[in-house]
Amino acid sequence: MIAIVKNTGLKWLWIAVLALVLDQVTKLWILAILKEGDIIPVFQGFNIVLRYNPGAAFSFLADAGGWQRWFFTIIAAGVSVVLVGILYRLPLTERINGIAYSLVLGGAIGNLIDRLLYGKVVDFIDWYYGSYHWPAFNIADSAICIGVVLLIIDMLFYAKKRELAGNVGDH
Repeated sequence: MIAIVKNTGLKWLWIAVLALVLDQVTKLWILAILKEGDIIPVFQGFNIVLRYNPGAAFSFLADAGGWQRWFFTIIAAGVSVVLVGILYRLPLTERINGIAYSLVLGGAIGNLIDRLLYGKVVDFIDWYYGSYHWPAFNIADSAICIGVVLLIIDMLFYAKKRELAGNVGDH
């Protein structure tokens, strides 16, 4: 078992666990100190708040009547299983992808736990400029976004190099 983890992209699972733990600990802290609608100003442009999101990113389908809870729960569970499979097959040399997939996995599981426990996702990070507020989000959302950005960077700058390096001996 240890050899499987050490010799595959599963080596990066600790990043998923770290993202998940940070996400859940911060959410428990927010739930302990705030009630929905409370605002703690931190500095100009940043507040800590408590918001619940029954939908997906940017409150997509938030007013859908309740069915979206199970829809997004099933999607998050399915994506998590697929990501573990991808990590298992991922070569150790693909560090950026291993880190990226692990961040997305940790974030997906963090929000999945919220849907199972509360029926909605706990959000608390509130960035704003003037009267414009970015939709509230959490550590899990941040991990997913960072993971996706890393995947895009890998795709744009490193995937072609790996492909060319792998084809050198084919001629």
